Amino acid sequence: MSSSPLSKKRRVSGPDPKPGSNCSPAHSVLSEVSSVPTNGMAKNGNEADIDEGLYSRQLYVLGHEAMKRLQTSSVLVSGLRGLGVEIAKNIILGGVKAVTLHDQGTAQWADLSSQFYLREEDIGKNRAEVSQPRLAELNSYVPVSAYTGPLVEDFLSGFQVVVLTNTPLEDQLLVGKFCHSHGIKLVVADTRGLFGQLFCDFGEEMILTDSNGEQPLSAMVSMVTKDNPGVVTCLDEARHGFESGDFVSFSEVQGMVELNGSQPMEIKVLGPYTFSICDTSNFSDYIRGGIVSQVKVPKKISFKSLLASLVEPNFVMTDFAKYSRPAQLHIGFQALHQFCAQHGQPPRPHNEEDAAELVTLAQAVNARAVPAVKQESLDEDLIRKLAYVAAGDLAPINAFIGGLAAQEVMKACSGKFMPIMQWLYFDALECLPEDKEALTEDKCLPRHNRYDGQVAVFGSDIQEKLGKQKYFLVGAGAIGCELLKNFAMIGLGCGEGGEIVITDMDTIEKSNLNRQFLFRPWDVTKLKSDTAAAAVRQMNPHIRVTSHQNRVGPDTERIYDDDFFQNLDGVANALDNVDARMYMDRRCVYYRKPLLESGTLGTKGNVQVVIPFLTESYSSSQDPPEKSIPICTLKNFPNAIEHTLQWARDEFEGLFKQPAENVNQYLTDPKFVERTLRLAGTQPLEVLEAVQRSLVLQRPQTWADCVTWACHHWHTQYSNNIRQLLHNFPPDQLTSSGAPFWSGPKRCPHPLTFDVNNPLHLDYVMAAANLFAQTYGLTGSQDRAAVATLLQSVQVPEFTPKSGVKIHVSDQELQSASASVDDSRLEELKATLPSPEKLPGFKMYPIDFEKDDDTNFHMDFIVAASNLRAENYDIPAADRHKSKLIAGKIIPAIATTTAAVVGLVCLELYKVVQGHRRLDSYKNGFLNLALPFFAFSEPLPAPRHQYYNREWTLWDRFEVQGLRPNGEEMTLKQFLDYFKVSPLSSLLPYMEAECARDCPVHPHDTAIPLLSSRQSINWRSPCCPRACLCSTPSSCQPPSSRNGWISRELSGREPQLAAIPLLFTTLHVLGPHPPTLPPTFCHLTLCSPAPRMTEIVSRVSKRKLGRHVRALVLELCCNDESGEDVEVPYVRYTIR
Repeated sequence: MSSSPLSKKRRVSGPDPKPGSNCSPAHSVLSEVSSVPTNGMAKNGNEADIDEGLYSRQLYVLGHEAMKRLQTSSVLVSGLRGLGVEIAKNIILGGVKAVTLHDQGTAQWADLSSQFYLREEDIGKNRAEVSQPRLAELNSYVPVSAYTGPLVEDFLSGFQVVVLTNTPLEDQLLVGKFCHSHGIKLVVADTRGLFGQLFCDFGEEMILTDSNGEQPLSAMVSMVTKDNPGVVTCLDEARHGFESGDFVSFSEVQGMVELNGSQPMEIKVLGPYTFSICDTSNFSDYIRGGIVSQVKVPKKISFKSLLASLVEPNFVMTDFAKYSRPAQLHIGFQALHQFCAQHGQPPRPHNEEDAAELVTLAQAVNARAVPAVKQESLDEDLIRKLAYVAAGDLAPINAFIGGLAAQEVMKACSGKFMPIMQWLYFDALECLPEDKEALTEDKCLPRHNRYDGQVAVFGSDIQEKLGKQKYFLVGAGAIGCELLKNFAMIGLGCGEGGEIVITDMDTIEKSNLNRQFLFRPWDVTKLKSDTAAAAVRQMNPHIRVTSHQNRVGPDTERIYDDDFFQNLDGVANALDNVDARMYMDRRCVYYRKPLLESGTLGTKGNVQVVIPFLTESYSSSQDPPEKSIPICTLKNFPNAIEHTLQWARDEFEGLFKQPAENVNQYLTDPKFVERTLRLAGTQPLEVLEAVQRSLVLQRPQTWADCVTWACHHWHTQYSNNIRQLLHNFPPDQLTSSGAPFWSGPKRCPHPLTFDVNNPLHLDYVMAAANLFAQTYGLTGSQDRAAVATLLQSVQVPEFTPKSGVKIHVSDQELQSASASVDDSRLEELKATLPSPEKLPGFKMYPIDFEKDDDTNFHMDFIVAASNLRAENYDIPAADRHKSKLIAGKIIPAIATTTAAVVGLVCLELYKVVQGHRRLDSYKNGFLNLALPFFAFSEPLPAPRHQYYNREWTLWDRFEVQGLRPNGEEMTLKQFLDYFKVSPLSSLLPYMEAECARDCPVHPHDTAIPLLSSRQSINWRSPCCPRACLCSTPSSCQPPSSRNGWISRELSGREPQLAAIPLLFTTLHVLGPHPPTLPPTFCHLTLCSPAPRMTEIVSRVSKRKLGRHVRALVLELCCNDESGEDVEVPYVRYTIR
């Protein structure tokens, strides 16, 4: 209980404290962090602009206007147990104006199971006062104060939002009544063991500016009818994506100009490419063109007070499989409040007497309820389970409900995103043991230690098991920090024999501080993994955490080897890219370890649990690939700012990175030219011309040369190339069908004229010249006036468009065009290149794009280059913030989503540790806090395959012990003999028969199979069984003999599929999973009598097997009696 009943009396403990003042400890009810930020950052509110360096990822979620409204809101958080501190943490990171922490209670042992800013030495101290300085460190823009007095009206009236946690229902109603009548927004949150409750009241008239946070859609118009209503048809390149009730506006419409600039109009969707608008019967005739854009129109929404909503509730569903639960829990929580009021405490853990009493109270509440609330049949088993766990306090439940509640606070402050209307209930009863008899009251009694709140739910046996867990946490970013915090709270790896290994190779940046809450401003540039590990040791000194700085991948398999993985109990991913996720997924499947996978994108989040022999793996299903921009659109026909920004990124790579890399290879690699000449198409010419430009034609000697180059390049890109394009396709050009060429997605460009007084033109020259100078190791300049003076003397060559220049109109035309290279031109280029011996010590400096450093000219170049090209094509320009999002491929992120997602991950962790074996016990989840929307489903089972009457999944394999009892390793013949008595025995004759038929060197030797090795393939890829060397037996020519083996290397390209492949091996010399290397195919036959399997592997891969490699992965390709391919499990061939 954190607050006293609402009172109209003013406090009598002294005058109101002023911001920044300190009262004497004996009478203090309000203490505040210093108003002067410790790191020199300015205060919030109207006093300073938004710090984009700190809030950049959140700004991409909320936007600047919503962020500004957030910075004018003061928030009260009442109740500083685990739930309250989670909410406070998230809204402080979010950047509200100020946060006041209220609690009149003292820290107890049970609080430490989830209150991460309480320590064992804080037992008996006021929770708000202890938490205040630790929360204040999260964001020095946000003043944080602690208040320990009663919640009187005068005090409440100073806040825009009030949050109540762990508060009696009587007090909730009093505060709710005052807030509703005074325009103060109210959030009520509560957690009870595995149950959570959330309520929102944002007043009778809240202005909602944006209900979903999605970027406004736009489409190109192909036709508008004159009708009532008018029907708009969009180009059929893509669906318009609008919904009925959306508002749209029009621009660039030719003919029916009345639509341009009109007020937003509501639409009704008629089909994927059509919708109706207003009456257009009196408008001018439509001719062509036009862009229709979605407009976010503010709307008013109304909330009922807590008292009124208690009687007439509206529920937001969190799990559609539990459709009746919210109404049942609405009754149950009211009964629970009555129980606590009568007994001064919640029901005792797993106590049958208290559970029966709560059921009786719930029946009475239900009997008194109005028809809209009254349940026809009360779920007594659910109410009983509520009683069993109500005394518990779980960090994952607090993280989930706390993330949701904090997001609701931000909605209340900003008017951005649809609020919860108005009740939300959640339970995770699947986390309880599958064996219902496993928990007894004795096992759940308090032990007076930091895990009492968790023991009350799961018992002491599971707590002990949690302590012994060994987990690998991959990543220490936002999700990694939240996972590590939750691990510390629940005691994962905190006991004897337990351990958490966390790895992350990154260092801390300022933009991380907004959501990676274990880091502070003074930690910037430190290693993430070390800093995160040190931070959670403060939260729970018993945690056994080891920090690494390694990237997971083939290069670190000597570290994360067989011994490492076999000792693990599970893996938790906290990664930010799909490739790394798929790699860890493959490792977990191979070592048969559970994997907890999660991710966020703005307000969206997902959770997936992978359980050996039970569920599919992460790689079993994949998202569709991102839609790429056609090359010709980028080069000549952009129509959106995304196109010009991608073009600018390509320019950056093509000017400041690739040429320098090619020059350095030319200077250091004697075979560079030879290798370049073997490239496909026109690539040899393009590469050698770029080297020639860098070393001969455009090599600068001074800063002035760099400025000249930048000016010339400006004219090439924004004037000359556009003039050439218009020469090929004049503005009045018609297609073969008589339609205007420049119509639809093709926007007719116009050349620009350089003006040194135009800031954007000078921005480009400044950035391009400095970056060009950097690639040559020359010193640049930031003196704009001096650069403007240099530009006055630059002579720009006259340009005249040429005839006969081919410009491709579509990618299909580009691909079908024959790419011939003039050999004489190549020889001429080779002759003009200076020999490396003549350039001793010279090298260039390739530039890797870095979006978050505002002093390196990278984003300056991107913004200027993109917006100049946008001006060429009359595309609206993008500011630096939007340009960074698109060009930098930034993933929007906000702390609230991360907290909620990780809460769900750790609920699955409870099940994994207990060893749940029912598929329906686990929950994959998806949420979108903006809508709000929640969806949970049981994981998909692992796909089943079959050979003959035997079923198998991706988790199955053949185990072959390569070492014989005498200590010698298997030969290839012994390996094949092994399968003659295995379940594959019926398939093996077909393997051997085809071996004899297909082998051109030993056509009658059935003991010598066709063996191929490709180091880059995924061992469980569907293409593995079909990979083969030769399209037909006749295409296999007798190879040459080398070192006692007969081999022939083939090209790295996939050959045609063989009719009947024989034995396929996926081998790799660094561990059980193949590294990403170019494919290598070898056709091997044997000249020595008894090759060992490892000898074959070493010969195929041309590398020795490392001593850390304990097993090889082999794939068998088999056929049935009819000659059809038969997929069988892979072979794990153990060699040590």
